[in-house]
Amino acid sequence: MTTLDLAPALSRPLPKEARHRRAIRLWLFCVAALIVALVVVGGATRLTESGLSITEWKPIHGVVPPLSQAEWQEEFELYKAIPQYRELNADMDLSGFKTIYWWEWAHRFLARTVGVVFAVPLAFFWLTGHIEPFLKPRLLAILALGGLQGFIGWWMVASGLSVRTDVSQYRLATHLTMACIILASIVWVARGLGERRHVAPPTRGSIVVGIGLVGLSLAQIYLGGLVAGLNAGLTYNTWPLMDGRLVPEGLLQMEPLWRNLFENVTTVQFDHRMGAYLLLAVAALHALVCWRDDRRSHHTHSAAMLVAAILVQAAIGVTTLLLVVPIGWALLHQAGGVAVLVVAVLHARGLRGEYPVAAAAR
Repeated sequence: MTTLDLAPALSRPLPKEARHRRAIRLWLFCVAALIVALVVVGGATRLTESGLSITEWKPIHGVVPPLSQAEWQEEFELYKAIPQYRELNADMDLSGFKTIYWWEWAHRFLARTVGVVFAVPLAFFWLTGHIEPFLKPRLLAILALGGLQGFIGWWMVASGLSVRTDVSQYRLATHLTMACIILASIVWVARGLGERRHVAPPTRGSIVVGIGLVGLSLAQIYLGGLVAGLNAGLTYNTWPLMDGRLVPEGLLQMEPLWRNLFENVTTVQFDHRMGAYLLLAVAALHALVCWRDDRRSHHTHSAAMLVAAILVQAAIGVTTLLLVVPIGWALLHQAGGVAVLVVAVLHARGLRGEYPVAAAAR
């Protein structure tokens, strides 16, 4: 056997390392699944306007919901003090308050669960020597992002407690996008711990395009967050035209002009539509390049899966818009956006290949 023949074998994990990687990969994918659930529950919290029902941030004590009638009444009184109750829900009784409270409590409880499910196994794997040195800073960075996300969540809620009757669309979009960045980071690392033999990407630029598709997916999610924050999906409920026009009037009616990108309902929905078209076009061209190079390659298959996921998500989005955003379709659309991101990350990470055993891991 020549030195060249030995090279692939030397780059693969040893049996013990392979077992450790499989355990860590399974753990990370479980955390990723929880984050997907968290994003969907967060969408339900938004759609039911439940996000402001808990007016205090209690990272530890807040895990315990009200247990007595007096405690429920205390929480209700706190809610009565904010503008959303006074201006929108003044006729709400305690029973109605409990409904929105449970949505927000479930969202926060699930977020705490994600933190525990990530941190506790991380400590175990670390202390038992399961984590290779190059992985440690990556996992610590993800843990830090999770802590930052907790602060961003409260920063978002705080925007709706004093003047507004809902949360800031800027902060909502930031909170959603950060959750998806954490999800993408976890899936990226988990995919890199796979055991598939690496196949060279179709072209030198394929990896750049693959990572660019991840970026476009995240940008589209951010734009979707702005749409949700402004309730922009409740307007222009036609497709493919908006108010009978491909390019609607009123795109740049605010001053300064940059405000239109974040505060103008027309512009925000238009940008979300255009972002979807751009993502689909880039993904389709990328898939064609992969197909031209090697029709049987798993890179080609994953590129095609990404295009299929985008098409399904676009169909769900159009249906949601035409039906004027019923909660079931809206949640399916949000889940679809996350699914597109996950497929994009798996594809991009596959183009780059699995982590080598040596500390020179990428």
